[in-house]
Amino acid sequence: MARQLTKLGYLDVKKTLFMLCDLQDKFRPGMKLFDPVVKNTSKLLQAGKALDVPLIVTEHYPEKLGHIVKDLDIKHAKGVFPKTLFSMMTPEVQNKIKELFPTNLETVVLFGLESHICLEQTAMDLINNGYTVHVVADCSLSRTQEDRKLALERLKQYGCFVSTSENVIFKLMRDKQNPVFDSVKGLVREPSVDTELSKL
Repeated sequence: MARQLTKLGYLDVKKTLFMLCDLQDKFRPGMKLFDPVVKNTSKLLQAGKALDVPLIVTEHYPEKLGHIVKDLDIKHAKGVFPKTLFSMMTPEVQNKIKELFPTNLETVVLFGLESHICLEQTAMDLINNGYTVHVVADCSLSRTQEDRKLALERLKQYGCFVSTSENVIFKLMRDKQNPVFDSVKGLVREPSVDTELSKL
C-alpha cells in the first residue's frame, strides 16, 4: 500500500532522495533563467537539509566546466560526483544510492540541467530501476525554452511527476505540526522566483 502511495505522487521523507544535476557556473552565461532557477534550487536544498532528505550531486566534466555554483549550499550532500556520462547514474552514484538506501528508496526528486539531456537521461535510468521520479520544473532548465518545454512533456510521458519546489517541500512536510515547519516556513514565505513555466 505504501509503495502504491508513492506511485500516486506522495513523498515519504524517509524514502526520498534529492539529486542535483550539474548546476555549474560555466553554464550561467548561456541560460537567461539560470539565476531564478538557482534561487529556487537554494530554497529546495535548504528545506531538504532541514527535513534530512539525503542529497547526491553531480558535476559534468568539472575539470573543464567547473563546480556547482557557490550560491548553493551543498555541504550536506552525501557525495559530489564528477561525470562524463550524461545520466547521473554512474556506477559511483549507483553504489552511493545502495549505501544510503539498502532497501527502502522509493522516490527521487530530480533537478538541475539540462532538462532535455542529463535530467531526461537520468530520469529514464531511475524509472528503469523502479523508482518514482519527481522532476522539479522551476529548479530545472535548458539553454532554450523549446528544449525545456519538450523535455518536460517527454518526462511526463515517461511517467515522471513534474513538480515545483514548493510542491515538493509541502509534500515532504505533510503537516504544520512537523517539527521543522518553523524553520522551513521562512523559506516559503515569499513565492518562488518565476522561471517562465507559464509561457511554455
